[in-house]
Amino acid sequence: MLHDALTGKVIGVAYTVFNELGSGFLESVYEKAMKYELLAAGHEVMTQHPITVLYRGQVVGEFFADLFIDGRVIVELKAVRSLQPVHEAQLVNYLKATGVDVGILLNFADTKVEVRRKLRVLPEAEPPGF
Repeated sequence: MLHDALTGKVIGVAYTVFNELGSGFLESVYEKAMKYELLAAGHEVMTQHPITVLYRGQVVGEFFADLFIDGRVIVELKAVRSLQPVHEAQLVNYLKATGVDVGILLNFADTKVEVRRKLRVLPEAEPPGF
């Protein structure tokens, strides 16, 4: 799948951060810890990366992705009891607005890290084999 090595690294870092910090902190704490670990691993990391939403050529909104890694993967962080469909929709919309193909939604929940990997465009299904 697209960017498997990078997304695998990001998910591994999320577990490292959670194992060290545990639950109960604000998203900003996890964001800074993730950035620290990813930079230490040699990745380019931008925090609060601006995303402009256009409608018929006009700017109608601006949002900020928590992490943008190596110019290829958007990471949206949450620190909520459980992920909801609206959180996944937020990430998918960020992918649509930016043209970035891969995003990861990470939730530093009460007892574990929740992970959702999203693609901007679903890969075409392979034809059935004979």
